[in-house]
Amino acid sequence: MTAQSTQARIPAAAGAAATGADQEPVHGAEIVVPLNRLKASPKNARKVPHSAATIEAFAASIKVKGVLQPPVVEIERGEDGTATGNYLVTIGEGRRQGLRLLAKRKQIKRTHPVKVVVDTENDAHEISLDENTTREAMHPADQFEAFKRLADEKGYGAEEIGARFGVTATVVRQRLRLGAAAPELMAAYREGALALDQLMAFCVSGDQDRQRQVFEQLGEYRPVHAIRRAMTEAKVRADDRRAVFVGVEAYEAEGGSVLRDLFTEDGGGWLEDPALLDRMVGDKLTALADEARQREDWKWAEAASDYVAVNALGRVYPVEVVRSEDDAAQIAALSEEYDALVSEAGPEGLTPEADARLEEIDKALQAFGPDFDYPAEVKARAGVMVLLGHDGLARFERGLVRAEDAVSDRAPDPDAPESWSEAETQDGETARPRRKPRPTRDRRPCPNGW
Repeated sequence: MTAQSTQARIPAAAGAAATGADQEPVHGAEIVVPLNRLKASPKNARKVPHSAATIEAFAASIKVKGVLQPPVVEIERGEDGTATGNYLVTIGEGRRQGLRLLAKRKQIKRTHPVKVVVDTENDAHEISLDENTTREAMHPADQFEAFKRLADEKGYGAEEIGARFGVTATVVRQRLRLGAAAPELMAAYREGALALDQLMAFCVSGDQDRQRQVFEQLGEYRPVHAIRRAMTEAKVRADDRRAVFVGVEAYEAEGGSVLRDLFTEDGGGWLEDPALLDRMVGDKLTALADEARQREDWKWAEAASDYVAVNALGRVYPVEVVRSEDDAAQIAALSEEYDALVSEAGPEGLTPEADARLEEIDKALQAFGPDFDYPAEVKARAGVMVLLGHDGLARFERGLVRAEDAVSDRAPDPDAPESWSEAETQDGETARPRRKPRPTRDRRPCPNGW
């Protein structure tokens, strides 16, 4: 930077911009001053400092575009009235702080030349007050559309725009989405007929035709929840049990599109192809049913949409597995050791050694299989149905008998479980009840097993 005015020169004490003359700059002179010679003015009317986000925005803008508006300064004087060589920033403290932040990050030098305007006539406090009072920020709608124009005309992405204005890419994406709202909605927002949260609800989707349609349908009563529901009524929420079961990533891998909600902290969204999602749910349930049939030797297996199909069938129940004396003795010994280890756990839980031993016991007990199971002759005429539970996990209903396969069965064992429904875990295995509960050091639930 170089000085733009020849009306005055800076005293030698001012450093890099000095010329050796002792003439002070006159009112209105534009001069260049090293950054480390600029100081905050005690007469600044703004007592609450700029926020970190604001200073970050100043720094980002200055880094890319330089100081667009020169700060206004007054000459600092000592007790004897002589100039110290420093300048007090009356207007533009935020710009000074942004420059200091860049210097702190070593992106510019501490002596970086800064063009300023000298004011020797006006009261410093009054013009500082004037600067902060007689101005009005642009309407948010203008900002949203200006960001979109940068993206459309300059080809800037969200990250680049964010870097140029000191905001996050997430904030930029939100503003770009709002800037792309239907003109009718933007006009209503400018006029005050729409609040910002209402505009954000409309902009959950970028479909301007749908925005207009919902805007007209709702009339003057436009609660945010109703807008959001209407904008997404043909879509499936990302936390819907079907989406949880299939997995959003798997759905996207099949070509399904997801409408992301840019205006919520969790970044939730909606799956836009319900037909694809339902097909994937059906395919996965069918595959799980076929795996269960082959693994457990059932006569048949199929996927079901609800429990009506299950309730229409008969049911046989598992019976207690007869153990050999040797197996029963080993199970009893392992169970006693398990109980002993659990009872020895202190306030902090199990020791690493005890925890490792419990894992070994778990595996050993699981190797003996369940206490109740279906005999081979029952599996030869019964089947299993797999349904989607409310929690997004597959439910396995075993021991179901079709009418043509029904025979006179003995009464169910009163000690047998009333239901043999199991939930699929995240890795596709079935979650079975543990034989014994056990504490852990962090008191979290134990892994699947008996």
